[in-house]
Amino acid sequence: MALLEIEGVSVSFRRARGWFGHEQTYVIQNLDLTINEGEIVAVVGASGSGKSVLAQAIMGILPASAKMEGSISYAEKPLTMERQLQLRGDELVLIPQSVSYLDPLMKVGRQVQPVTRDSGRERRFMTRSHVKKTEQELMDRYHLPQRTAGKYPFELSGGMARRVLMATATTGQPKLIIADEPTPGIHPEVLAETMKQFRVLADQGVGILWITHDITTALTAADRIAVFYAGTNVETALVDDFKGNGERLRHPYTKALWNALPQNGFQPLPGSQPLAGQEITTGCSLAPRCNAATAVCISERPELRQIRGGEVRCFHVT
Repeated sequence: MALLEIEGVSVSFRRARGWFGHEQTYVIQNLDLTINEGEIVAVVGASGSGKSVLAQAIMGILPASAKMEGSISYAEKPLTMERQLQLRGDELVLIPQSVSYLDPLMKVGRQVQPVTRDSGRERRFMTRSHVKKTEQELMDRYHLPQRTAGKYPFELSGGMARRVLMATATTGQPKLIIADEPTPGIHPEVLAETMKQFRVLADQGVGILWITHDITTALTAADRIAVFYAGTNVETALVDDFKGNGERLRHPYTKALWNALPQNGFQPLPGSQPLAGQEITTGCSLAPRCNAATAVCISERPELRQIRGGEVRCFHVT
């Protein structure tokens, strides 16, 4: 069953232009994405492609200057602001990119204790020993040292702080986890174990949107990979499609991203992704960098199509 459905979503930011004028700068444009129950969808792409803005839109924490168009549904109902406030921190949780989201004045153990949104208070029916047991189980799950619970965030390394953020997200019973670049700075062995833990959560029915630059790590646990470019998803492919020279992949950018990895020849793609405010309003955003671009690519914007078991925005894929 579809847990999260994103349809035609665009996000823009209002900014000043000249003395009295304003303009809308689009960061996400016409985005379509679905996450099913028990599925890990990894979102990969270069910086500035709109990945973190998508996380903020789902959670309802976009800044006041932002404007969102399109629709987002959760559990087959519109994800309105009221529902976001009700679900956030309970069924709908975010693992943020920055460790500054940890409370600097509260010890780590306190921050990973279970809470309930129904009353807004800590669960009083849990005994102190039960709380401590749950706390230690979370610490062990993410390979945190024994005395981590008694420390403040500033006493932790960056990798440890990120693991604490992951522990706080899984302390309750989430149904949808939005993980925004949660793994930089984590030791490879701990990273592998962390990905296994998220695979376990998915196998229990939790939907996970995993935002990352690290496509290699994403492939170890994800079910599908959504590739972002210039504010939209240009392809959504099964993990099994990322093999060989990328012959099973569909979009030229996805193939270029795959073949740019060191283990695949380290082949660069000439040019650069357009910056926010430099969006191509007509035609395919990759056309200036694509050797296969034709007149239709320059004049018309491709829609997301179902092709060979995946989704792609390209006129020429069959």
